[in-house]
Amino acid sequence: MPFVKFGIVVFPGSNCDRDVAYVIRDLLQQPTRMIWHEDSDLSDVDVVIVPGGFSYGDYLRCGAIARFAPAMRSVVDHANQGKYVLGICNGFQVLTEARLLPGALVRNRDLHFICDRVPLRIDRTDLPWTSHYQPGEVITLPIAHGEGSYYADADTLKTLEDNHQILFRYCSAKGIVNPENNPNGSLQNIAGVCNLQGNVLGMMPHPERAADPVLGVTDGIHLFHGLLAAICADIPV
Repeated sequence: MPFVKFGIVVFPGSNCDRDVAYVIRDLLQQPTRMIWHEDSDLSDVDVVIVPGGFSYGDYLRCGAIARFAPAMRSVVDHANQGKYVLGICNGFQVLTEARLLPGALVRNRDLHFICDRVPLRIDRTDLPWTSHYQPGEVITLPIAHGEGSYYADADTLKTLEDNHQILFRYCSAKGIVNPENNPNGSLQNIAGVCNLQGNVLGMMPHPERAADPVLGVTDGIHLFHGLLAAICADIPV
């Protein structure tokens, strides 16, 4: 199988970058480069991951400063070329600030930081990110955020629904999507969305924290397996 080169952006305040690197480099055996926020050369990278944490201390607003980093300007170019970009938790916030994804992440409904494992329903499986899941499948992933409530205006929400850009929704263990099974107040229980082309994904739950069997849950590893399989299928042997 061909190798896929991953780049993980590291900001001052990132704290999940090493977790992602462990999954990609050690579990999946793929070449991995840590990209310092001042580095703008992404020419050797196939996939960029913007990890969780507190980029620049979350000053001003989560992700608001990170969007101006030299690395993020290159991430925007990378995405506009049709290459893959994944933003996890704070990374999702950064991608919305950079306008690579619509909407915004605001304070949780009850104004508390939430650290938990939650069920998610897979709403679309025809993209690499979710191709190794089943339609309507319920998986469990960890969340850890204070500003993870997804917000967008009515027109944007309709566009997301019409174009099937919502990949993950908070739900019950049986896949029921309703306010009672919404941990943070996200509109329409949204936990993850993609851009119209499908090459950029932002999600608040942490798939990298549910990838190693030693943790007792591996629902997150399938996201990375699906992405690898899709990219490798396009690489000439």
